[in-house]
Amino acid sequence: MKPLSRYVILTSNHPGTPLEEQVIQLSPTMPRVSTEKLVWVCVGNKTTQRHIFQLMVKNIKSMQKTEWLLCNSAHELESAAFSMAPEIIPIGPLLSCNQFGHSGGNFWPQDLTCLKWLDQQSPNSVIYVAFGSFTKFSPSQFQELCLALELSKRPFLWVVQPEESKVEYPEGFVERVVERGRMVGWSPQRKILSHPSVACFISHCGWNSTLESVSNGIPVLCWPYFADQFLNMSYVCDVWKVGVGLEPNGSGMITQGEIRSKIQQILNDEQLKARARDFKEKVQIGTGQGGLSNKNLDSFISWIKTQTS
Repeated sequence: MKPLSRYVILTSNHPGTPLEEQVIQLSPTMPRVSTEKLVWVCVGNKTTQRHIFQLMVKNIKSMQKTEWLLCNSAHELESAAFSMAPEIIPIGPLLSCNQFGHSGGNFWPQDLTCLKWLDQQSPNSVIYVAFGSFTKFSPSQFQELCLALELSKRPFLWVVQPEESKVEYPEGFVERVVERGRMVGWSPQRKILSHPSVACFISHCGWNSTLESVSNGIPVLCWPYFADQFLNMSYVCDVWKVGVGLEPNGSGMITQGEIRSKIQQILNDEQLKARARDFKEKVQIGTGQGGLSNKNLDSFISWIKTQTS
């Protein structure tokens, strides 16, 4: 495997710019990464990309001076990566349970009434749709998603951001889906993903959302937007095999037909759902008493105590 420096230009004018389109794979059991999907290349314009790349280089240098490098992941999820970098210590997933109560970080007020709505749905029936706080759709893409959810004929819970809610729904859409569709501005996601009525998660594959879905055994329909989300999708689809990815057409549009087809695929794949449940059990073992993540966190806490005593 050739070093990453072969693929990027480390000059003051264009740091991190790929020399050519290539595929990098650091280990046979790690996902392949296209140079056009490198984390910093998928963020904003060239100026933003340069700043992100410089920040990452600075962070790597700072990491070399630390005594502990803690990671919100689990050895069961990224064993190959942790084998290559044993100095990085997994202590997660930190969001795999609700033992600490409500999360303190919310962009908008949560709509808790959707939990009562979920209580009224059949087990393993609801499509949960949420794309984090940064994903933005064009009006035409927004409408394609609307029509796909309608055509699925499944109950769905969709987190529509306040800004997105200003985009027009297809004519008559809200009235046609009122009996089985629920749109909310922001949601208590961890509680939703642990709810027995949820069948799958259409997600942007942000790392927190990815951990939350895996921790609850929920299959993922992947719709990445930028940054590390493409790599996270590779883990979900190619390494863990607990989800499938959506493919844009030649115009870059993810059509209603593609969304509907992949929803049917993920809900009918019993082996995929079984793998999702298996990863849930592995994560729970790792974060439970005596598990590796739990032991790593206990070791770090013990070290802190020795420094302050």
